[in-house]
Amino acid sequence: MDAKTETLTPAAEIARRSPVRFPNESAEYRAARTALLAEELELRRHLERVAAQRRALPPGGEVRGGYSFEGESGPSDFAGLFGDKDTLGVYSFMFGPQRERPCPMCTALLGPLDGNARDLAQRMSLVVVARSPIERLVAFKKERGWQALRLYSDLNDAYSKAYVGLLPDGSEIPAFNVFTRRDGTIRHFWGGEMTGDSADPGQDPRGAPDLVPLWNFLDMTPQGRGSDWYPSLDYGPK
Repeated sequence: MDAKTETLTPAAEIARRSPVRFPNESAEYRAARTALLAEELELRRHLERVAAQRRALPPGGEVRGGYSFEGESGPSDFAGLFGDKDTLGVYSFMFGPQRERPCPMCTALLGPLDGNARDLAQRMSLVVVARSPIERLVAFKKERGWQALRLYSDLNDAYSKAYVGLLPDGSEIPAFNVFTRRDGTIRHFWGGEMTGDSADPGQDPRGAPDLVPLWNFLDMTPQGRGSDWYPSLDYGPK
């Protein structure tokens, strides 16, 4: 059920009556933390409003392209990616044939997603599409120890070009798109549109909410995300 903002208790009032206190905190800390808590409550409510607005989008464009994929169990057309679900999420993985190794940032997203893939499968079909041959994708899946992610190779690049995983200049970008199937018709529902043009000064063109748990955790630390660090594919011996 969507929250009705007109009936909600003001966030500042909820924050003021919070019973949480931490050992040896100062009055200055508590005042600042209470103000922050009010903002966190407002952020949560804003995310709910955005999610409701997203769900209320009118029907998107019909999927008509001749998209061809190769999965771990064989070839598939676009409809086959849905399985027995009516909602399909497709993540475009930056691991084209020109790359020696896949994108570390995509990999940092897909690792945690693998842990939730079976949970998501209760509600939707989720696949990861990349432009490398399926054998190469499966090899990397085994290297990372991924168990539940369903990988597909985009055999003719048609899907990647149409749904913003491959730009006209040949460069790859990450993309996440959601599709629906109703009464035999497949339509695009939503896709991320945060580009370099939409990035705020000093920030990456990330979406909101951020799909990568890594960055959300760093946002809760004193140093934040930083500007001189990037995920790695290999951290050496454990």
